[in-house]
Amino acid sequence: MINHEGLTSKKIQETANLFKESRVLLTAIELKIFTVLNKKRLSSEEIAREVNASIKGTDRLLNVLVGMGYLIKRNGKFINHPDISDLLVKGEENYLGNLEHTATLWDRWSTLTESIILGTAVNKKVINERGTTWLESFIAAMHYRGMEQAKILSKMIDLKGVKKMLDLGGGSGAFSMGFINANKEISAVLFDLPNVIPISKKYIDFAGLNEKYLFVEGDYLTDDFGSEYDLIFLSAIIHINSFDENKKLIGKCAESLNKDGMIIINDFIMEEDRVKPENGALFALNMLVSTGAGDTYTKNEITNWFNEAGINNIELLKTSFNSDIIIGKK
Repeated sequence: MINHEGLTSKKIQETANLFKESRVLLTAIELKIFTVLNKKRLSSEEIAREVNASIKGTDRLLNVLVGMGYLIKRNGKFINHPDISDLLVKGEENYLGNLEHTATLWDRWSTLTESIILGTAVNKKVINERGTTWLESFIAAMHYRGMEQAKILSKMIDLKGVKKMLDLGGGSGAFSMGFINANKEISAVLFDLPNVIPISKKYIDFAGLNEKYLFVEGDYLTDDFGSEYDLIFLSAIIHINSFDENKKLIGKCAESLNKDGMIIINDFIMEEDRVKPENGALFALNMLVSTGAGDTYTKNEITNWFNEAGINNIELLKTSFNSDIIIGKK
């Protein structure tokens, strides 16, 4: 977010132009420039051939990437800067796969002005309509973030006594995998859309945790997702839905819990003025341009959903990352 101290004309102009460097990086990600250059020294012509692009356009892009510090140019040939080789080369352990999803946000954010006027997204395509490429990049982005967050949350949450959990809209299963690794007694039901579950299974299989999972396909707003859970976990779910949809969803979750079971929401939890956290306020706009009715919600709004569902023992825990967690116990 912008630094509000010293809002000079220069600072305002710099902020207005930040999108240019962002677009350069995202185009390089989309063209897989850094992956093509992995352990290689290539000319503009050679790279253009590899990425199926014009020589002139590729050369001008590469020169800017040099100026930004991502590439090094020597004797007319380009190499990756050593600092980014494991971060921007696809297939490396620390690859920032979330940037592929960030690139897909570009078109939707370009409709922000119209979305502000309309009060909703211009393009309301739901996940099922966005295609396999978009979906895989989205799941990859959520997995990269989720694996790190799960390690932290598994230490913050008391998982003793949890035998059966529901990873609702679980995507790659990053969080349930983290909880299972922290407590081997946990088995998980991963519930998600029919076109997501095949992707989920790949991540679970890669982690070697197949015996710990049951996979259920469906729409969590309309379909049954089972019962007798000790824990129902919703990460990055409530911001997709409207206020009333979330109220209904939390009610369904409460009915599916065992006595003393808990619902955990991991999301942006806004202060009542909706200004802070600032990343949450910005993400509310992301939901405006991306969904029909999604938003970020305040602690009081979430507490009301819990209370109306008979969940009264509620605790807010601050995390070291952007989102926070609210725990409600039955």
